[in-house]
Amino acid sequence: MNEFITVAQLTDLNPERALSVKVGDRDLALFILAGEVFAIDGRCPHRGGPLGEAMLENGKAYCPMHGWEFDVRTGACHDNPERPARCYAVQVIDGQVQVKI
Repeated sequence: MNEFITVAQLTDLNPERALSVKVGDRDLALFILAGEVFAIDGRCPHRGGPLGEAMLENGKAYCPMHGWEFDVRTGACHDNPERPARCYAVQVIDGQVQVKI
């Protein structure tokens, strides 16, 4: 797959926490920040924690298992720069959130 796939409605997103979605065999975490939508891996690279259940604060997502901090815009990991979360391209068309896989 290398195309945009509709994964959610824009109205499903909450500015305070992630939305977990599944695309094929991938878990993704969606975030809305200042009106822009971002998608990163739904599993933390540390121990596989569910980033789709992360809280969002100042553009950072915190893994609910061990608190690792990720920048939702870039996937950068504050706690271990060698272990970023993969980011995915996102577009919103007519209120539909689409992710490129």
